[in-house]
Amino acid sequence: MDSSVFVFAEDLHGEGAERVLDRVRGYGAAGVTVGAVHHASRDVTPHGLSKLTTRHDGAHFPLPADLFAGQRLRPPVGLTETFDGLRDACRTRGLKLHGWTVFLRNGTLGAEHPDVTVRNCFGDRGHPIDLCPAHPDVRQYAVSLARAVARLGVDSVVAESLHYRPLRAERSFVPFGPMDAYLMALCFCDYCLGRAADLGVNAEAAREECARVVAGVLAGDPPAQGEVTRAALTAYAGPEVVAYARARTETVTSLVSEVAQAVAAEGSRLVFVDSTGAVKGYRDGLPTPGLAAHDAWQFGVDLVALGDLVPSFAVLAYARDAARVADDVGAYLRSVGKDREVRAVLRPGYPDSDSADRLAAKVRGVKAAGAFAVDFYAYGLMSFPVLERIPHALI
Repeated sequence: MDSSVFVFAEDLHGEGAERVLDRVRGYGAAGVTVGAVHHASRDVTPHGLSKLTTRHDGAHFPLPADLFAGQRLRPPVGLTETFDGLRDACRTRGLKLHGWTVFLRNGTLGAEHPDVTVRNCFGDRGHPIDLCPAHPDVRQYAVSLARAVARLGVDSVVAESLHYRPLRAERSFVPFGPMDAYLMALCFCDYCLGRAADLGVNAEAAREECARVVAGVLAGDPPAQGEVTRAALTAYAGPEVVAYARARTETVTSLVSEVAQAVAAEGSRLVFVDSTGAVKGYRDGLPTPGLAAHDAWQFGVDLVALGDLVPSFAVLAYARDAARVADDVGAYLRSVGKDREVRAVLRPGYPDSDSADRLAAKVRGVKAAGAFAVDFYAYGLMSFPVLERIPHALI
């Protein structure tokens, strides 16, 4: 069974690449998935040089001039020496090297170019970190970024945030239900409206209905109860809204196809990360009931269509329960096809795994469910005693 450990660029700089790679090999993992392009964050890092690490939006390698010449969007400069000698260091240790790439989550670019960000049903550009996958400049940026990472000589480009994202307000004292939050997060920029209209959707009617429903909740109407399903959404907001949501899958599918082709042209392969599992269980490891594969449509992800286009998928299996993790993997395989690789991404510690035995049970479960690989997230965020559960789990 293939495996890897997710590693941030800051981990390699703080502890030294040689030391980190030796540890990963000692855990029995077959590879390392290194952050080539990441988003801004502030993280507790138990064994880092700094115990509270501030990360910035950035590409952690020199950008090829030919790929971004004349383009409006360029990733901010990060720790550009991260990949210097890394390929050879991995080969020496028999480790695969994967390039972890965050595509459409970039607050620096969103602040500089607000017109490329998501615009909600009220016309607000309130999602500066979320680049819209329908915008032509964003799509060009994603393809160029994918090519750039593939040229690093990585075994795969691990693509995170290559789809729409949910609403993430820092503060809200309005009691939104899941469907209200979903409606609030839908993008109604000119490009999203246009692509939906081209598919025969009355996009303006969908926008007006979203605005009517959400405005009512903001004014004191009771929030919607229950999880987001197509049937519930139809009853709550009407068929045009559901048709509009369905249309978003074409936007994402066509973009992922372009990115996958670009990566293949550079001699690598794409691993598509569907973030639905993180949306459902990131905070506490207790995901909402619906399986992640069944809810991926909410973010424009059509797994059946992507199964014909992408060779490998990563499932963010953020759950405490081993049976739930296995069920999620099985549901993905039924959607993308049994001949596709599915990698289960597990957190070896809090909040998902409280012991080596629990982690091992998850690894056994995903293997039995048909997973090709298991990956562990993430080196710099877990303490050394937690990371030392990995070899026990991989036995």
